[in-house]
Amino acid sequence: MIESNILLVMILFFFMSMLFVVSQRFKISYPILLVIGGLAISLIPGLPEFSINPDVVFLVFLPPLLFEAAWYTSWNSFWSNRRSILTMGFGLVFVTSIAVAYLSVNLIPGFTLALGFLLGGIISPPDAVAATSVLKGVTMPKRGITLLEGESLVNDAASLTVFRMALAVIMTGAFTMQEAVVGFFLLAVMGVCVGLVIANILFYFLKYIAKASSITTPITLIAPYIMYIVAEHFEWSGVLAVVSGGLFLSYRSKDYMDYNTRIQTREVWETVGFLLNGFVFILIGLELPIIIDGIESVSTSWAIEIALIITLVIIVIRIAFIYIVNYVPRIFPKVRKKEASPGWKMPLILGWAGMRGVVSLASALAIPIYVSSGQHFPHRNLILFITFVVILVTLVIQGLSLPWLIKLVNLDGKSSEIPEEAQIEAIRYRLVKEEMELLKTKYAKELEESNTVKAINLSLKRSLESTATNLNSESKIKIANERGLYKQVMQDLINVRRDVIYTLVSEKNYDDSILRSLEHNLDLEESRLNRR
Repeated sequence: MIESNILLVMILFFFMSMLFVVSQRFKISYPILLVIGGLAISLIPGLPEFSINPDVVFLVFLPPLLFEAAWYTSWNSFWSNRRSILTMGFGLVFVTSIAVAYLSVNLIPGFTLALGFLLGGIISPPDAVAATSVLKGVTMPKRGITLLEGESLVNDAASLTVFRMALAVIMTGAFTMQEAVVGFFLLAVMGVCVGLVIANILFYFLKYIAKASSITTPITLIAPYIMYIVAEHFEWSGVLAVVSGGLFLSYRSKDYMDYNTRIQTREVWETVGFLLNGFVFILIGLELPIIIDGIESVSTSWAIEIALIITLVIIVIRIAFIYIVNYVPRIFPKVRKKEASPGWKMPLILGWAGMRGVVSLASALAIPIYVSSGQHFPHRNLILFITFVVILVTLVIQGLSLPWLIKLVNLDGKSSEIPEEAQIEAIRYRLVKEEMELLKTKYAKELEESNTVKAINLSLKRSLESTATNLNSESKIKIANERGLYKQVMQDLINVRRDVIYTLVSEKNYDDSILRSLEHNLDLEESRLNRR
């Protein structure tokens, strides 16, 4: 039995890889193709049914996916856009949950308000992986991407909080508003505290004991599980624990990671993130026929109609809400003076980019099969079916049409932000100036006597004169008997460039994603240097 299940998982991983290659070939967002592919695979005659135990869905999938999202989130960008992110992340989730709750009660016979909030908590959070995958290769202002990624971190916590509270009401039958509000703030605050405490413990261990050893990457893999399990053990928010801990460890990574561990960690997490995200997206298609067969309370055609109505409502609510939160604050002169007008194009794109995905599926699958009395969970399969339809429609229709909509409204990506090319050139110019200053101060004697150092300095001068041309001085220098000096000089230059990048991060004048990319290039350069 175990061998057959492992074989089935390996086969699915193989199909995921093939579908990803096809998506790259035809320039289609891979989550869309994985969902469609999973649905096609499930229709193959004789294929065994594939289902996952709801008890392990949150534990296996959510912690690493949330941690990865937090790890690659720019804290500076997040903080500078905090008002919009928090408004979308919390406000939109609660508004959507309330609307879905009351709408579903009126549409579905026997559907209680608690079940409505449970459904609302499940389908309210958009998926950042789907949105950013769709937007690859499409010109869009950086702020739009930042808002979508930042929103995904916050709304996951908000939606899962709604989900947990609604589930508790259904399981116990008890609810008071005061307890709900106090419980929300308690689990949120304590969840963040747990994440930060564990992150600090791991940080000091990695910095002073492990010291950039090969154990660093494995620790980053188990860290989200530790944070999540500890927080959930005390009935606090495991999601916020993982998000806060991931943000902290990512922000302080320069203090406990060297070039080698950064390269290794980046590659490992890219692989883990792709496998987990891909597996969940293909699972969406695989599970749909099973869920359809399990619907009993209403007919399949009526269930489809209900799901489509709810999908349409949450799409309209998202677009309307984003326009409201962008324009209503501008009534006040202080806000209008401080923030430039968002126009009508960006809010429309952000509203249409609300594709649902991994978190919604994981929440739906985590619904218990039985309540505490031993009876079947009411309307479980219908809730699952509505969730699957919402994911399918938003992923396929909105996902495929989003690039077309961006071109239609002529969203050219221009904004008040400094263009990426200009930022890169400005950063490189500053890096080269600092390198040349280091040569003058630390290697003044060698600069006069050593051909190696002279060659390095000449290369830096050329690079300074033309920042658009990235001269590879390393390949032009004959190190011969001066290999040791060459390596020392180049290592110092790499160090000074890295210090400048860290200074630029604190200055908050450039995008963190650009600085992180340049840091990765330095890591690769240092790796090549130390293999010589």
